[in-house]
This record gives sequence, C-alpha cells and structure tokens, in this order.
Amino acid sequence: MSEIKNDLTPKQIVEELDKYIIGQKDAKRNVAIALRNRWRRMNVKEEIQGEIVPNNILLIGSTGVGKTEIARRLAKIADAPFTKVEASKFTEVGYVGRDVESMVRDLVEQAVNMVKVSKKEEVKEKAAEVVEGLILDALIPPLKGNPNAFSTKVGSDEPENEAELNEQTRARFREKIRKGELDDRKIEIDVTANSSGNVGMIGGGMDEASMINIQEMIGNMMPKKKKKRKVTIAEARKILLEEEASKMIDMDEVKEEAIYKAENTGIIFIDEVDKIAKGGEAGKSGPDVSREGVQRDLLPIVEGSAVNTKYGIINTDHILFVAAGAFHFSKPSDLIPELQGRFPIRVELDNLTKADFLRILTEPKNALTKQYEALVAAEEVKLTFQDEALEEIAEMAFQINEEVENIGARRLHTVMSKLLNEILFDIPDTIGPNAQIVIDKALVQEKLEGLVKDKDLSRYIL
Repeated sequence: MSEIKNDLTPKQIVEELDKYIIGQKDAKRNVAIALRNRWRRMNVKEEIQGEIVPNNILLIGSTGVGKTEIARRLAKIADAPFTKVEASKFTEVGYVGRDVESMVRDLVEQAVNMVKVSKKEEVKEKAAEVVEGLILDALIPPLKGNPNAFSTKVGSDEPENEAELNEQTRARFREKIRKGELDDRKIEIDVTANSSGNVGMIGGGMDEASMINIQEMIGNMMPKKKKKRKVTIAEARKILLEEEASKMIDMDEVKEEAIYKAENTGIIFIDEVDKIAKGGEAGKSGPDVSREGVQRDLLPIVEGSAVNTKYGIINTDHILFVAAGAFHFSKPSDLIPELQGRFPIRVELDNLTKADFLRILTEPKNALTKQYEALVAAEEVKLTFQDEALEEIAEMAFQINEEVENIGARRLHTVMSKLLNEILFDIPDTIGPNAQIVIDKALVQEKLEGLVKDKDLSRYIL
C-alpha cells in the first residue's frame, strides 16, 4: 500500500502556501500543523495509530479572504483527494435534496481519478508501444495467408517474398510515425462505445448510492460495443493511448489504493457552514427544512462513520474536515454543541487591507497582473503596470469594499476587468502585435473613476 508522500515540515508548508495566499498567518500555521500531523500519525506505533484523530478546523472570515484557497492549495501540496461542498446545499433526511454522504462519495471519486492518472503514467510507455502497433496496422496491415508467395531470385537485393517487403514497409512507416511526419494523415480506428446509458427508476425510495450501484452493474453486464471512427493519427494516438492504458491498470488495485488515500489523506471543505447555524434570519435554507437537522446529519460523518460508495466502504475517522463561514448573522456557538466539539481549532481570518491588495496584485505565482500579462503576450503584446498604478488599483478596490460590500480579494477581479476591458477588446484589431502598453496612475483613475463615485451603480457590480 502506498505511503503518504508529504513529508514537508509545517514551516515548509506555510512557505508553499505563501506563494499563492497573502497574509492569514494563523490559518496557514494551523492547516500546516494539521497536514504534518497526518504524516506523524502514519509513522507512530500501529497500536495507537488508529486512535489519533485529526483536529478539524473551522475558518471564520468574510468572503474573499482566502478560506477556500487555503484548503485547496493544502490538498495540492499533500497530493490529497479534495472536495468542496456547500453546507446550504444539504437537506435534512426525509427532504428532497443532496444527502450529506454524497460529499464522501465525491471524495472517493476524486481519489479514484488521482490513482488512475498515477497508474496510467506508470504504464504510459508500454501502452504507447501497443498504440504504435495499432496505428501501423491501420496504415499497413500485416500479411495474412502464405508469407512465402512471390519469392524472388537468390542473391538479389529485392525482398525474397511479400512478407519481407511488407515488413520493410512497416519499418519505414513506424519511423515516420515516431517522428510525427504522418500526424495529419487520417486513419480508421475501432473505439469502444459507451453502451450504458443512464438508468431511470419509476417511483421513489432509492438513495443515490443504490442508484449509482445499479447503473454500474447494468453497464458492466452490457457488452462493450466497438465503433469505427476516422481520425488523424495524432488524435488516434490520444484516443488509443487512453484505452490501452485503461486496459493495463488493475481496477481492483486502483479502488483499494483510492479508498486508502481518501481515508488517510482526504480533505473535505464544508463551506457556508454558518448558513445552517440557528442564529440569524439569513441562515434559513427554506421554510420547512431544519438547519439543526442538517447539522445532526453532518455529525456522524465528521465524527467518523462507514459510508457505502460504489468503490467500497470508506471510514471517515481520519478524513480532515475544514469548515468555513462568514458568521455575519450567527456565531460559531450557534452550531449544535456536538458539531462544535468536532471542530476544536477555530481560526479567524483577517479582513484584507490596502497593503494586502497591493501584495495580492504582485506577489503570488498566479497574481492577476501576471495573468493579464500572459493573456496579452499570447497576442504578442507587452503589458506592464507602473508601481503607482498598482497602488491606485489597490486603493480603489479597498475603497469600494469599504463603501459598498466587502467581497475581499474578488473585488480585484472586477476592478482589473473594468480597467483592461477596452484594451482587451482592441487587441489585435486596433492594437497590433509588438505593441507595448503601460498602465499608469492617470489611466487607472480615468477608467475606474465611475466605479468609486457612483455608489448606486456599484451596488450592481460584483
């Protein structure tokens, strides 16, 4: 069974998170400790290993301050299955809607996909050889029947028989395929058609898991049909490589490893948990649906229970749950006591300042300025931002958040889009290749003046 790969120290984990997320030091430290504790648990004595449960985390902060991004980046660092759900989407048992166990099934699905990709990478070279042979067969079919027909004179340079001629031709074409010289040529290939459609059931009384299992069972019973497709060799290579790699991997091994991965490294991010708290009018999911009922349904999953999925039973005891909410109209203490106890670590995230906005625009690997520079570079246009312009953008984003509604870093998307809309529209028709565009403070003020001044209009801007 595969071991947990991550062996980064808490300090190194925080350094990785710093590349994408500005500020929120406390939140980063706590998730880094939680991640490192998983590695520690897998390296303690076996008799106590099962007893160590993760310390689930409750992130409290306004929208756009980085709650989801912290959890998502943490999962990438750990190479762990990750799923995000909104607590407000769930309904109490007995009502129509998503049941809470679906989040665990989503997590296992993610784990299976991750393991499949990893396994396919291992057999990629072997599968590529098989695919090469299939493409070659479609171009120059191998001879059938008597291979010694059409023999030639002994001592001649000509092939002794048709089989040898065929083999020489195939060798030449194999070389051309490897060099990519024939990528645009079309060939006819056999591909597996998806024979199982969605199965509908008349009447109620069947849960999501049972429905998935029935569809899977009927799909496996039906014969796999082949259909012919005419595609280029480049496309055929992709299609056949996927099929051949899938044939080479052992699905039982994939399922086993995926369940292990989900159970021991899985992270479930439950957003909008404040919407199912008792306090505040804004938390209502509907007139009849009990928010407390949803919390009680969540409780056994977070505490640790066995959930039936189409890949097997998964225990949720060691899955890390990260819950998040703004808690504007309710408090964490409005959650039922049992659920509060299952989120022992509470971290309040700071609201973003003007200085934070300035850093968000420039420092992260995926900073908005870098994204827009890359977008226009695709049109061979160079875009640069002056320092004074970036300060002005940060100031305006902060000001709009203060005066209208605080949506955190997401405000920068609105501001940058408004600032660069005209330029992006003019490329490449008016602004051609090799042009250089410099964004200065005056341009920022000119383009964004309306956003700040017209508060009535700002109400309708995201």
